[in-house]
Amino acid sequence: RGIQMKVNVGSIDRVLRITAGVIIITFTALGMISPWGWLAIGLIISGVIRNCTLYSLLGVSTLKK
Repeated sequence: RGIQMKVNVGSIDRVLRITAGVIIITFTALGMISPWGWLAIGLIISGVIRNCTLYSLLGVSTLKK
């Protein structure tokens, strides 16, 4: 059965996370910014799975109701 994660990332938030993640990863791969930029993979992952751990801890959701 596995752990189910509650969806708490809305459509606009999702697009922004994935877009920002791809841009930051690209700049990192090109050596334009610090290797810390690889952490932007987390933005892409949270956008794809539509769950943000910080949002869960804070009880926040960007889903439209």
